Amino acid sequence: MKFISTKEAPAAIGPYSQAVVANGMIYTSGQIPMNEKGVIEATDVVNQAHQVMKNLFYVLEAAGAHFNDVVKTTIFLTNMDDFDKVNEVYSHYFGHHKPARSTIAVRTLPKNVLIEIECMAIANADYPI
Repeated sequence: MKFISTKEAPAAIGPYSQAVVANGMIYTSGQIPMNEKGVIEATDVVNQAHQVMKNLFYVLEAAGAHFNDVVKTTIFLTNMDDFDKVNEVYSHYFGHHKPARSTIAVRTLPKNVLIEIECMAIANADYPI
């Protein structure tokens, strides 16, 4: 097992890792729209979704993977009316790659943000299986 950490994405706000590589897979913690300095700048769901995807990109990159290695994502939204807006942002980053996905409506998220996304990806061969 390898614990992943990068300064390109915000540090964990609790006792957990940004991601873990185990048994040939990468498991990211949920990413919220904080920048690498721990600041939430965006107030609308579109810009928050962009920041979340950037954070996921950097965490995956630190683990030796990319969006095309992702096999499953989970999106948490505080408002399902934002589903279509988030899909547009999500599609921008994944393009034709379409991992399995769940989208879950929640009452609140950490720091009162509007969106959180976690994912599972195939690990790079540089990491032991």
